[in-house]
Amino acid sequence: MIDIAVVDDDRMLLDGLRAWLSGQQRLRLIATVSTVDALLAGPAPTAAVVLLDLVLGDGSRPEANVRRVRAAGSKVLVISTVADHARVVAAVAAGADGYLTKDHALDTLVEAVETVAAGGTAHSPELAFAWVKDTTPTRPHLAPRERQVLRDYASGLTLKATARRAGITVNTAKYYLDQVKEKYRQAGRPAFTKIDLARRLDEDDSYGERLR
Repeated sequence: MIDIAVVDDDRMLLDGLRAWLSGQQRLRLIATVSTVDALLAGPAPTAAVVLLDLVLGDGSRPEANVRRVRAAGSKVLVISTVADHARVVAAVAAGADGYLTKDHALDTLVEAVETVAAGGTAHSPELAFAWVKDTTPTRPHLAPRERQVLRDYASGLTLKATARRAGITVNTAKYYLDQVKEKYRQAGRPAFTKIDLARRLDEDDSYGERLR
């Protein structure tokens, strides 16, 4: 059972979530509030995952909200009605563990919450689109060998095949990949898996194409 809280000032959405989640075996809704202040001041225990509306009516900044909720010990899944690309990117860069628009089916939401609770990143087409549309994404500076290893590994090669193509040992190839992951993490764009790395590479390649 995963304890979740919702921070959103849309009363209809909150009522809908309560109804949706009442029959869920895997998720337990422990708090619904309209501001991060109310969440942090409330009596409810710390939720494993907080569903955080991207734009709240109190005028708070999405990235500040994400940092505060993360500092309190919860993972953050950002949700919104409309994809505001700049705000989405800022929220993820601040530490949000994923992003979904509110028109997704409940099964998708449950899967995203479970992914985030397990320490992963909840990807969505909307998040990828936000990165691609962003005009100033934080792109980590990768050394030529790091980029070569990243590109070969993300293309589908095994770690062993990646090392062989680069003329290095498997341990060295793994070291380069660990360095790449750390640089993306520091840039606020975590990449835990091969699929994550491929997405980051595609996002940065797409940005580079727009500049040409």
